[in-house]
Amino acid sequence: MRVFTYDTTLRDGTQGENVSFSVDDKLQIAKKLDELGIDYIEGGWPGSNPRDKAFFERVGELELEHARLAAFGSTRYARNTVENDPNVIALLAAETPIITIFGKSWDLHTRQALGVEEEQNLKMISETVEHLKKNGREVFYDAEHFFDGYESNPDFALRTLESAQRAGADVLVLCDTNGGVITQRLGEIFTEVRKRFDGVIGIHAHNDSDLAAANSITAVQLGATHVQGTINGYGERCGNANLCSIIPILELKLGHTTVGRHRVEHLAGTANFVSDIANLSLPNDRPFVGRSAFAHKGGIHVSAVLKDPLTYEHIDPVTVGNRRRVLISDLSGRSNIFYKLQEKGLEELLDDAKRKQLLDRIKQLEYEGYELESAEGSFELLVREVLQPDHFLFELQSMSLVREKKDEKSTGCEVKMTVRTRDGLHERTENAAGPFDAMAGCLRKCLAQSYPQVAEIRLKDYKVRVLEPNRGTAAKVRVLVEWSDHKSSWTTVGVSDDVLEASWNALVDSIRLELLRLTTDDKDLKETLEGHRSRVETP
Repeated sequence: MRVFTYDTTLRDGTQGENVSFSVDDKLQIAKKLDELGIDYIEGGWPGSNPRDKAFFERVGELELEHARLAAFGSTRYARNTVENDPNVIALLAAETPIITIFGKSWDLHTRQALGVEEEQNLKMISETVEHLKKNGREVFYDAEHFFDGYESNPDFALRTLESAQRAGADVLVLCDTNGGVITQRLGEIFTEVRKRFDGVIGIHAHNDSDLAAANSITAVQLGATHVQGTINGYGERCGNANLCSIIPILELKLGHTTVGRHRVEHLAGTANFVSDIANLSLPNDRPFVGRSAFAHKGGIHVSAVLKDPLTYEHIDPVTVGNRRRVLISDLSGRSNIFYKLQEKGLEELLDDAKRKQLLDRIKQLEYEGYELESAEGSFELLVREVLQPDHFLFELQSMSLVREKKDEKSTGCEVKMTVRTRDGLHERTENAAGPFDAMAGCLRKCLAQSYPQVAEIRLKDYKVRVLEPNRGTAAKVRVLVEWSDHKSSWTTVGVSDDVLEASWNALVDSIRLELLRLTTDDKDLKETLEGHRSRVETP
């Protein structure tokens, strides 16, 4: 069955906390949604704010290949005629082929929010739909709070649908606006609507009961051929139905056609693209598209996945543009180690004894608070140190750090450091705004003569997590630091009850890893890692 997808990320999604898009952001996202194969893109409410109005003025720049644009707004206000209603005028001025309007289908809202009689509300719906149709638009009618309205007064809720359909609405969309309806009850109500109404019926679910995706899927199974939602489930309160879950379920599990199988492979990329534009991290455990969606940590699980991925994966991650990951931690077994070594082309270089040595070392570090599953750079360093236990690069001889503060204002930080390399002792001083920057700069200066390549290493990200919050300011902390040499990225980890010590450990490991990559005399090792250096882990 063909199920049409309607994305409201640019309107309903922006009502989510911390979600804000500029006009340029919205244009970029619209283009990406079009590439994914979304059928309808709701661009915003042109009568509500200048930004949405500007979006519709510029969206013609995109030359969309598949998606059709929709402007969103309400039925006319009770005090206005439909011809003179500012909201309706703005909707038509947006010049989109589709206009989506919402109307009240809950008698509570009719009385309390609008302050009108039921018959007047029905007239507002029919007149608005009819006027938009006369102006050549395709009209989608969102029956706001439909399921709550049906529970309160089923006759009135159904009459609102009748008013819209008789006036010419092309799609009737049943909205669970408060997100509180339970799936079984939604199915019962949807079935009654399907019996009474022909044509296209849609579903618009919110996630306040964590059922938005399930409710949307249920509606499709009962005859809905139009599904509304947002990328990553962005939306007010607990969010909207997540199209990144709904699309693969409909396509891969139920055999329906939405964006098409070949485009489902772009789903993870789209999810990450939108989260980047929104400047929000995509949760690792997000189904289908999150980094952890196909991540395996337990040794028994990994052993089974190596034999047959179906043992612990419900679909092939490639079908949604994601990939399998095996995590290294204190729960790891030899299968985890073998998988990671195989992934990096190192499986032939470590015999069983060295693999066991590596596994024991990892478990000890995890016990101390290290987190290697998020720091693959540190994992690679451990492998290299097992392979090359006597390979000397550099050693800190001494370091002093002075930070002054006068009148509540910081005057900067000074670091003096002495480092021994194969060329002898190197002493340098560095001044910077903060201690970590000063330490990193000073270490680079000390190593520059022996290893000029360290000049290419740059900080990309820095995270600190408190491991023992019950100990207050004496708590142990974990520092994860991501680095780049403009060719590849890697993350290292440091742990200490001193945040600067933890940061220093992560810094030293990152530089030691890069130097081992560049200066190793083991040609076989260098060749096996050639591909790894240019690989940046992305979903």
